[in-house]
Amino acid sequence: MTRFDRGDQAVRPASSKQFALDRRDGKIGGVCGGIANYLGVNPLIVRAVFLAGTLFGFGSFLVIYLVIWLLAK
Repeated sequence: MTRFDRGDQAVRPASSKQFALDRRDGKIGGVCGGIANYLGVNPLIVRAVFLAGTLFGFGSFLVIYLVIWLLAK
């Protein structure tokens, strides 16, 4: 038996977490709350990033928010 034959999986999943909208903690669609839960950060930080991205990115983060809202479960 070599050191490579230990029976370990060659590829392991990075995480078993799945993204989901957070309807309970969400303000509009639950997208920022869901992202905050997935990343383990405060939802206020995610909302501030989306607001800044919408204002300084000429609305691009608003489009991203709507796409996530439509595609996420």
